[in-house]
Amino acid sequence: MTTSSDGLFTQTTARPLADTLRPLELDVVSGQDHLLGVDGSLRRMVDAAKSGQPFPSLIFWGSPGTGKTTIARLLADAIGMQFEPVSAVFDGVADLRRVFARAKENSAAGQKTLMFVDEVHRFNKAQQDGLLPHVEDGLVTLVGATTENPSFALNGALLSRCQVMVLNRLDDHALQQIISRAETHYGKPLPLTDDARAMLCGMADGDGRYCLNAVETIMAQVTDASAPLSVDDLGHVLSRRAMAFDRAGDQHYNLMSVLHKSLRSSDADAALYWFARMVIGGEDIHYILRRLTRFAAEDIGLAEPDALPRAIASWNSFERLGSPEGELSVAQLILYLATAPKSNAVYAAYNAAMRAARDTGSLSPPAHMLNAPTGLMKELGYGQNYVYDHDTPDGFSGQSGFPDDMARQRFYYPAERGFEREVQKRLDWWAKRREQKGKSE
Repeated sequence: MTTSSDGLFTQTTARPLADTLRPLELDVVSGQDHLLGVDGSLRRMVDAAKSGQPFPSLIFWGSPGTGKTTIARLLADAIGMQFEPVSAVFDGVADLRRVFARAKENSAAGQKTLMFVDEVHRFNKAQQDGLLPHVEDGLVTLVGATTENPSFALNGALLSRCQVMVLNRLDDHALQQIISRAETHYGKPLPLTDDARAMLCGMADGDGRYCLNAVETIMAQVTDASAPLSVDDLGHVLSRRAMAFDRAGDQHYNLMSVLHKSLRSSDADAALYWFARMVIGGEDIHYILRRLTRFAAEDIGLAEPDALPRAIASWNSFERLGSPEGELSVAQLILYLATAPKSNAVYAAYNAAMRAARDTGSLSPPAHMLNAPTGLMKELGYGQNYVYDHDTPDGFSGQSGFPDDMARQRFYYPAERGFEREVQKRLDWWAKRREQKGKSE
């Protein structure tokens, strides 16, 4: 029990289990062996700092409940630094000034300060820039925590002065360690069947704090006389948490990226899984359909000409049906795209043509390809010697459409997959006829 005082009133409150079982030593932290193990990067930094070397400023990047705050606090204890926590959500400039003032007092007393900024990505550019001089002159050692990709969430100037440490989501082994520590604290086993225990780890989804909060709820609601909870029982005791998903953050782009690449590698089942993850997370289906339509043109193209119309048809179906019925048409499209032959030849040809257009400037079209609606234009040679393809025996004139001052180029190279095999045959035939007509002229 902890006692807090507020004016004339004294309130006694119970500490949450997650706070009670917060590790007191770095060795007790679960799930981050790549940082805190014998050869972990943070472990080496701590050892170096104990021998007199400066400790660098850090950015901890990881999901909620992976131990960012705990590790920062334990680092300060291990190195012998004063710990100054700051919340980028609640604290402002005045709070930062007070921290810097205390850091100066600490420095005068021969003690260094570790300034921990939780949710550091929430600081605006000016606030982040305000940290720079104090980090540079060594007044504070900054340890920032963020759930967002630091490459996008933090200023380049601040990021360049920090080392980024990635904290892993807690795997089942780490979560089981946390549950075991809770059982030791309570002096009794968690009343769950093996399947329910596995389900609890799945519901935690890599979040140690959620896991301990769930254990606390179970212990408070289940008496000693109760039989162990089954999977169904656990579902009634605990509310299933929403999957980690941020429509404006990393998950928005990461899940779309892996869906796109699963389609490209023709992994239909994986693509369907990532689509389901995005639907459960609340992603905008219109955004998904836009990317799928792009995929049909970029990664399938003429290898399966029907891919693009089917993408548009799926989009129209979703607009007519709405959610949740319309998601089935999107799932059908995903399976179609995943199992279709793949080719980026159209995409590559377009990019090559764009490069050529930029490089050649404003070359005029060939005169024989231009219309001549006026006498002056006819006198200038517009339309002269143009051959109407449909009037030729084989429906092909062989005339070039490139500017007169530009050598003929090839941009489109069909793949030997799907319908593009047939396209290649046509191109080969036209190339041969063009060569024959050139020789005859």
